[in-house]
Amino acid sequence: MASDQPGREASEVHPRVLVVGAEPFSYHTGTGITLSNLFRGWPADRLAQVHSAATPPANDVCGSFRFFPPRPAIVDRLVRRGRVPGRVAAGAGPAAPDAVRGGWRRLVHRELRAAADVRPLHVPRGLRSWAVRQQPDVIYSMLGSVRVMTLVRRLAEVTGAPVVPHFMDDWPSTLYAARDLGGLGRWRLTEAIRQVVRRAPFGLCIGDEMAREYEGRYGIRFTAFMNCVDQAAFDQYRESRPVGVDATGRQVVEFVYVGGLHLGRWESLARIGRALETAVPGSARLTVHAPERDLARYGDAFRPLSAVRLGHSVASTEVGGVLAGADVLVHVESFAPDTARYTRLSVSTKLPQYLAAGRPVLAHGPAELASMRHLQRAGAAVIVGAEESTLLAVRIAQLCADPALRQRLGDSGHAFAKLCHGQQQVAERFAAELARAARRS
Repeated sequence: MASDQPGREASEVHPRVLVVGAEPFSYHTGTGITLSNLFRGWPADRLAQVHSAATPPANDVCGSFRFFPPRPAIVDRLVRRGRVPGRVAAGAGPAAPDAVRGGWRRLVHRELRAAADVRPLHVPRGLRSWAVRQQPDVIYSMLGSVRVMTLVRRLAEVTGAPVVPHFMDDWPSTLYAARDLGGLGRWRLTEAIRQVVRRAPFGLCIGDEMAREYEGRYGIRFTAFMNCVDQAAFDQYRESRPVGVDATGRQVVEFVYVGGLHLGRWESLARIGRALETAVPGSARLTVHAPERDLARYGDAFRPLSAVRLGHSVASTEVGGVLAGADVLVHVESFAPDTARYTRLSVSTKLPQYLAAGRPVLAHGPAELASMRHLQRAGAAVIVGAEESTLLAVRIAQLCADPALRQRLGDSGHAFAKLCHGQQQVAERFAAELARAARRS
């Protein structure tokens, strides 16, 4: 993405942007990866970031950072001390991973986190002065907490820059919905969002479904932007591969999952593992690649399943190779009503990568979720949108028995990704939106 387009000033193409949020630019988290992809090609002297996560930032896209702790040190110690570890045992029931553990300790921890988030915020003079020196035309933020929204508002006040919020999931509907702090948490959250939206000429969100709903909810225009994929991924991993073989030389269809196991996703994956044993015993297997902390917490639930093996935690640089080694990629969401309310408007960071890899997708989760609708629009997936093990086994058997079906779905997803998720065209549209915000200020 060129920044020196003929006849146009750099400020028109790439306004000066101050990125404010929890996660820094990085290749360790979904948020960090999405930020890096959206802003790749931005002139380094026109981009700066304030972040609160301790994750080391990557400086290949942005080179100017300021760390702002997520909460005061004494509060942070109290919150950490109140944590209650959890582990899912093999054969645990459906409610096990998300059930309340520790009783009053869990409640106290939740209340402490809420109190730390909504307490009055002091923004140091040094941080305010640094932000003013950046001379931002726009403040961009994925928000996510009262503390971050308050910081965004304070920095907008001292710099005079408009705010462009980017919602990646529907946390405004679920955060503090349990009336934390006697309802104070929810009230402070609603007020903080209102203050941010007042400073926003428009907003961004992760998908079309969210854009339509948020326009009605907040009264401003929203445009959809999600993770995008570098052209090299399309070129490198497009070639089809034969079905693999196991140690005995028997053909095995490789199902691969890459992602987290939290939010009840482990349960949907385990259901797929059991369906593989029923539908195609011995001729297909599911490899699960998840973060180490998720494998430690939920891994025991998969050990009795002969069709499932636990892979290693995949670094961002390894994802392409892992996807290329699959015959079928797997996407799952939880059917638990509370979790589905949280994920209903979200589209996973990995789905553009799945589609770009040119592999068919087996999707298992509530059919009404935005992620399932996105895969349906791409024509890339066999979607089992109900909690029905028999139907799941039938669909798995179809995928395993029909190479032409797998090829057709993979081709469709690849074409859709080139049209909608290519990094260069997405980043150019993204830059144009932020430039529009700067002009409207």
